[in-house]
Amino acid sequence: MDISVVVPLFNEEESLPELFAWIERVMKANNFTYEVIFVNDGSTDHSWEVIERLSRQSECVKGIKFRRNYGKSPALHCGFAQAQGDVVITMDADMQDSPDEIPGLYKMIKTDGYDLVSGYKKKRYDPLSKTIPTKLFNATARKISGIKNLHDFNCGLKAYRKDVVKNIEVYGEMHRYIPYLAKNAGFNKIGEKVVKHRARKYGKTKFGLNRFFNGYLDLITLWFLSSFGRKPMHVFGFLGSIMFMIGFVSAAILGIDKLCALANGVQQRLVTDSPYFYISLTMMMIGTQLFLAGFLGDLISRNSTNRNEYQIEEEIRCEDNRKNNQAK
Repeated sequence: MDISVVVPLFNEEESLPELFAWIERVMKANNFTYEVIFVNDGSTDHSWEVIERLSRQSECVKGIKFRRNYGKSPALHCGFAQAQGDVVITMDADMQDSPDEIPGLYKMIKTDGYDLVSGYKKKRYDPLSKTIPTKLFNATARKISGIKNLHDFNCGLKAYRKDVVKNIEVYGEMHRYIPYLAKNAGFNKIGEKVVKHRARKYGKTKFGLNRFFNGYLDLITLWFLSSFGRKPMHVFGFLGSIMFMIGFVSAAILGIDKLCALANGVQQRLVTDSPYFYISLTMMMIGTQLFLAGFLGDLISRNSTNRNEYQIEEEIRCEDNRKNNQAK
């Protein structure tokens, strides 16, 4: 199968028939073999009934229905698990992503050799309340992820080599950072394609400021897990040791100063009357706690069931060499 189109949706009953008809026209015009996987993320309207009707009209339509609303990342995770196409394309169900972009995205994966291609909506029809936070978010994501060539991490229109979606785990609200997840899994050939952004035709946007702030928190989490997920002692132990040493040295200086004063017969107030004593003590306590946090994190990491799961692209075994030698 050439293409799997994964469409996560929530309350999009009006747009689904038109969206599928458009996808179908594009696929037939380019002679693609395909499937369209609609993932109904707990819609409260008649979206599932529409999907059922479409599936009766075309055997290319598949559907997944959640009992409640879990979010876009779980919807993509389940859609990726079901996808069978050599190239997997994701798009939103609100008709703001154009299916006419599918052939170009497919070519960049199959012909140009990209692992992942992300759409870039250079000209947007969103209000400033959405575009300004999006620009700030993308600038931060580029800086932290090191993927400098992407302008729109959160664009719903993306294309993936099948191996990519089968080797990454999209959870929580990590759909914003799929390029970063792919990079951490060893898929480094990540490209971008300028795509058309269409004004919303049906329904209303699900964007809110809470998603903007949650996006930053998820980005920090992903950065920490990718950098120190398997070695938490390297960050917590280091910070804890530094803070403990600063606190210890400060307390020692106070003690030495007091002893020198006593040796010279100089009247001086109690060490415990100095605010620096309590600051030093607090730093030592926090440093000890950070060190213990790193130690416990290391223990948890070592006992994790996936501590030795690494992405292996290819292997050469002894039996393979024997077969090749025999063939010669």
